[in-house]
Amino acid sequence: MPAEAHRDKATKAADAGPPRTSSASPASPLTERQEARRRRILHACAQLACRGGFDAVQMREVAESSQVALGTLYRYFPSKIHLLVATMQDQLEHMHGTLRKKPPAGETASERVAETLMRAFRALQREPQLADAMVRALTFADRSVSPEVDQVSRQTTMIILDAVELTDPTPEQLSAVRVIEHTWHSTLITWLSGRASIAQVKVDIETVCRLMDLTAPQTPEHR
Repeated sequence: MPAEAHRDKATKAADAGPPRTSSASPASPLTERQEARRRRILHACAQLACRGGFDAVQMREVAESSQVALGTLYRYFPSKIHLLVATMQDQLEHMHGTLRKKPPAGETASERVAETLMRAFRALQREPQLADAMVRALTFADRSVSPEVDQVSRQTTMIILDAVELTDPTPEQLSAVRVIEHTWHSTLITWLSGRASIAQVKVDIETVCRLMDLTAPQTPEHR
């Protein structure tokens, strides 16, 4: 192979982005250029999903819209499911930043968590097709998507813990957070499928969030 061809191949490989690695062997941090490319991909995915839901997100169209080669896209996200779950994590991260700017004002931990989750829910409600696409991807995700699903779970946990300003939760509180996460996800599914109204979602969220009050460590005078 001519030297020019060797150089061209090496340049394309370096520009394509980091290869996928297992969770036991994490990829190197992205360069500024790679991170910018990743953000373009996530933005393109969200736009397509907003317009047409799950079925509208086609890898070739995402590649064209984000101006990356199809092979490069697959190096970042091996499948549409990987991409949509990563998009949900990105959306939750953006919501988290917005929520931090205006913390919940409830008097109890349960009220603050419920207010936070309902604000996040209403943000998803504004783009129902995007919400449906992301939730369907989470539902379809198999073990190969575990790292991305774990990121979504961690982001949701951080949102809940920040709402009650918990930096060192007890095992019981973490268990309550997991149950709240499961319920929040379930209410999203039932609302998106038309089987629950917003009022029903609010009641369910407020009910499960009371677990945060029940699992709070008791002060000596309340023992």
